[in-house]
Amino acid sequence: MHSSSRSQHGCTLQPNPADRPPIEAVIRQHAEDAVVLHNMRMAQVRAPHVRLHHLGRLDERLAAHLDGLLVAGEFGSRLCGTALENPGASELFVATVLALENGDAARLEQLLALAEALPETQGGLGSAFGWVASGVLRGTVRGLLSSATPFHRWVGLTACAMHRVDAGADLERALEDPHPGLRARALRTLGVLGRRESFAATRTALHDRSEPCRFWGAWSAVMLGNRSFALDWLVEYARRPGPFRERSLQLALRAVDLPRAHQLIRDLARAGGETRTLIRAVGIMGDPHHVPWLIERMADPGLARLAGESFSLITGIDLAYLDLEQPPPAAAEPGPGDDTGDDEATMDPDDGLPWPDPAGIGTWWAANARRFQAGVRHFMGEPANPERCTRTLGEGYQRQRLAAGLYLCLLRPGKPLFNTAAPAPRQQRRLTGSD
Repeated sequence: MHSSSRSQHGCTLQPNPADRPPIEAVIRQHAEDAVVLHNMRMAQVRAPHVRLHHLGRLDERLAAHLDGLLVAGEFGSRLCGTALENPGASELFVATVLALENGDAARLEQLLALAEALPETQGGLGSAFGWVASGVLRGTVRGLLSSATPFHRWVGLTACAMHRVDAGADLERALEDPHPGLRARALRTLGVLGRRESFAATRTALHDRSEPCRFWGAWSAVMLGNRSFALDWLVEYARRPGPFRERSLQLALRAVDLPRAHQLIRDLARAGGETRTLIRAVGIMGDPHHVPWLIERMADPGLARLAGESFSLITGIDLAYLDLEQPPPAAAEPGPGDDTGDDEATMDPDDGLPWPDPAGIGTWWAANARRFQAGVRHFMGEPANPERCTRTLGEGYQRQRLAAGLYLCLLRPGKPLFNTAAPAPRQQRRLTGSD
């Protein structure tokens, strides 16, 4: 697993000796830059134009600034505490990493209380637990899982899920906890871990009084291999607008057989589903039959980049590499905010995507269409298969890598979901089998 921010890139820095006090301006710059870089990272882990090596360069810079704060000792921690007067997710991330690395239980308790009071900062808290090495977390997470406070137990389970560690009996107890948020976190964790021995709990969750619990029960059941009742629930979530539609589409359209996927898309169209949703759905489903329709959508500046992304998801073609892009239209507006219902999405969904050249792509398709059999689900240029998914995890863009991780779990039920948001060095070790 990922080593501490000091050791992950080979650094063995120690706190400054007493005769070399930290320089405030330098440490303040470390704190400010760490916050900025983490804000960038939250966007990049879901960006359509970022590969693992890009994320790795960003992580090296972030780790260096965190090292600078750690070297400053108590002064660095105090400076980060001052930044929490106007707390955001990234300010909480930086302060939490320092508290965890320094083993400062009192400061961590304060940060947990702050995150519980300000839900908008909780992404930063969870990200810090995902960043720090599992060895550093072991005692802390054990205490959180046994806490009397539901939020503490939620954080403990989140940390375990991010490191793909099974919390055992604590996870089992959380599945029956009276707190619905904790039950939902536990149900989601079952699917993330590939914990097939707890499949019965996902079925029970479909009758939970909490909708998030029902959704995560269905989601995890499908991830664990159910292709009957749980998949029916997920298809229903995909049909209707709401906070769970995007995640449901991403999984259901890959899990159902292709005729049923076509039917779901027809249902969305008949219900007046907006065109962006249909374009995403066609790319997820992966049937080359719809490629000409996608090429037609590329003529609309408001849809062109998204249609190009779906085209690439089916064909595996990198538009920029093959010079199948064009300059942005003169009157191009910024991409729509497009509420996907995903509370982790923080960026314009089209930001970073190339502007496709419809004429050039049409010519390419006319010459290459015979390679893609209509009526066969494709992913990144091939009929969906584990080998292609694994290559995409190493070579693809972040949104493609997210899709590849889901596909691998569907193709091999019981396999833990690859964490494409983990620190890049840890991801590289997982991909090479050295972790």
